[in-house]
Amino acid sequence: MALKSIEVQERKFSISYEIVNPSQKKDIVILHGWGSNKEIMKQAFGNLLQDFRHIYIDMPGFGKSSNDYVLTTKDYSLIIKKFLETLNTNVVVIAGHSFGGKVATLINPENLILLSTAGILEEKSFNVKTKIFFAKIFNKLGLRKVTKSFRSDDVKQMSHEMYETFKNVVDEDFSFIFSSFEKNAMIFWGKADTATTLPAGKKIHELIKNSSFTAYEGDHYFFLKHAKDICEKIENGLK
Repeated sequence: MALKSIEVQERKFSISYEIVNPSQKKDIVILHGWGSNKEIMKQAFGNLLQDFRHIYIDMPGFGKSSNDYVLTTKDYSLIIKKFLETLNTNVVVIAGHSFGGKVATLINPENLILLSTAGILEEKSFNVKTKIFFAKIFNKLGLRKVTKSFRSDDVKQMSHEMYETFKNVVDEDFSFIFSSFEKNAMIFWGKADTATTLPAGKKIHELIKNSSFTAYEGDHYFFLKHAKDICEKIENGLK
């Protein structure tokens, strides 16, 4: 693990990262999802794609990378771009899981790998709609402390900056961003994913003209069990 300090739009970040296969000349950047970190991505892919130098990054606010600012998805893409500029990189592929897939798409790489990516707005459950409805009422009444009881445990543990960042990114419609992506994309999905459902994955495949789509048995973290097959498809797709 290493740390690198960068400055983007007069904001300073300390980015934790790790490089695997450092002698290779082609780079694959692998971005984690919301609430995750580089370690889970390395666990899945670290022993595969031996012809690539792997760059695993903790995005600001996750893992060992700190964050003192309220950010947007675009901010994250600018931060990752600036970070990669500080390294001697030859980025051939960027892969992203969930939220990381949105960040990867905005970076606009020549080859994009999407793993159960967020960005398609889906119908919320009745329980979620009810919580949002009452939270808005309590906020208008000045009872913000009451609304904290509606938050899930993982959200309650967020700092103020990360909670505000979460609100910025959670309900984004990336349909136009996906339809505007004109380079090569390979999309992989978990059939039993409830965080970003299979129909959302198929929709992204429809929106990105030059894309392939493969679904596997499993949930939002399906790639942990299917990494080898995913990597074989990536290698074949880049030939």
